[in-house]
Amino acid sequence: MPPPRRAAWYCWEELAEEQLNDLLSRRLITGDRLMLAHVYLKKGCIVPRHAHENEQFTYILEGALRFLVGENGEQEVVVRAGEVLHLPSHVPHEAHALEDTLDVDVFSPPRQDWLSKTDSYLRQK
Repeated sequence: MPPPRRAAWYCWEELAEEQLNDLLSRRLITGDRLMLAHVYLKKGCIVPRHAHENEQFTYILEGALRFLVGENGEQEVVVRAGEVLHLPSHVPHEAHALEDTLDVDVFSPPRQDWLSKTDSYLRQK
């Protein structure tokens, strides 16, 4: 049996902010089976359609995102401050920042492509 892990304390402002492109940046906290991210999107930012094995909750703290969900974006959902969108594993989705937005994304398991920085779809100008 592995030794017990210690609790860890984090302050968002003390974590490094990773700039992905001119309109998108993030801060990450990762555990063994869960990832928590602050995602900062400027108005007009588009996160291109993608899908992943990770189950996702997106909780909007400030601003608003318009999601197009499904193979052809057939389901449109606007998520505003105080609201949460659940995206099951492998569901295609894209997001459009309707205003400057801060969201908390929760992933299980952690996004390996984010950790290894192989998420090229986010790093395009």
